[in-house]
Amino acid sequence: MAYKFLSLKVKNRGTPPDAFLNELVAWGKAAPDAIFAPNTVHDVYSSVREALGPWLDPKHRRAVMLEVMRVLAGFESSWKWNAGVDVTNPTSTTPTTIEAGAWQVSANSLSFGQDLKDLVNARVGTTDGNAFQAAMKSDHALAMEYIARLLRHTVNHNGPVKRHEIDPWLSRDAVAEFISLI
Repeated sequence: MAYKFLSLKVKNRGTPPDAFLNELVAWGKAAPDAIFAPNTVHDVYSSVREALGPWLDPKHRRAVMLEVMRVLAGFESSWKWNAGVDVTNPTSTTPTTIEAGAWQVSANSLSFGQDLKDLVNARVGTTDGNAFQAAMKSDHALAMEYIARLLRHTVNHNGPVKRHEIDPWLSRDAVAEFISLI
């Protein structure tokens, strides 16, 4: 598939590979509606409201999440599913704190919600840090659902979102393209 706005450059990371975008769009079509539903906590939607809001309807909210995921994966790993430990992070020293996957999540983020623990336990069979890292690299659907759910609990676990570093790279045109594809 030829993407127009989804292929936009992200900072100095380049452009997302079509294979990554294909998986993101497929996941976005099938992901549970509850992930995108309004809630009362300060979450990703609160964080990017100025850049991409206001929210028009459930499909728009879904597309906004996909756009955040597209840009955040560029910042965190240059869209590399197999990305490992962040060597610039001095706290990345244990199986629980070592980042993994396209969104560079670590097992210590499981503490943000029971739904995160339940998801990983259901898909991986354990919340062990080493197993978590391996799963975030190999089970792309799990990695996408995990980061989306995590961003609904907090933006504080993802520095580029928390510090609004991704905001200049978020695109309303990309959101519209996601809407047309999902």
